[in-house]
Amino acid sequence: MNKMAATFTVNGTRRDLVVDSNALLSEVLRDDLDLHGVHTSCGSGDCGACTVLVDGEPVLACLTLALNVRDKEILTIEGLANGKGLHALQQAFVDGGAVQCGYCTPGMILSCLAFIERTPSPTWAQVKEGIAGNLCRCTGYNKIVDAVLQVANGGN
Repeated sequence: MNKMAATFTVNGTRRDLVVDSNALLSEVLRDDLDLHGVHTSCGSGDCGACTVLVDGEPVLACLTLALNVRDKEILTIEGLANGKGLHALQQAFVDGGAVQCGYCTPGMILSCLAFIERTPSPTWAQVKEGIAGNLCRCTGYNKIVDAVLQVANGGN
């Protein structure tokens, strides 16, 4: 295995690592940095459970080589809360019952966050389309869409 140096900024902290040249971002985040909120499920980019934000854009960590995101800002669910409490989107998920088994939740929340940032004041249909890359087997999506709309519309 060929190992290479890589620098990432993960959840606001610069991380200098040596990684295998074929290591996936999901493996580096989970195995090397102990960020287990990055869930792996399908391994083929179909479910979205491994979604993280790279420079603010949703990325499927199970399909992304870690070396391809060197020198970039990576946000995982662990970095979303500010230490004093949950991020507004996380809290809306909890308050609205959008968290059931929780397996899809980290990736879903990060995808929703990126969606809100690029689509202010979305409609119900826009939110459903915006989260289409993230599968949830438990909620039926309605509570997730409600949580997103609550945050996007300033809590109203």
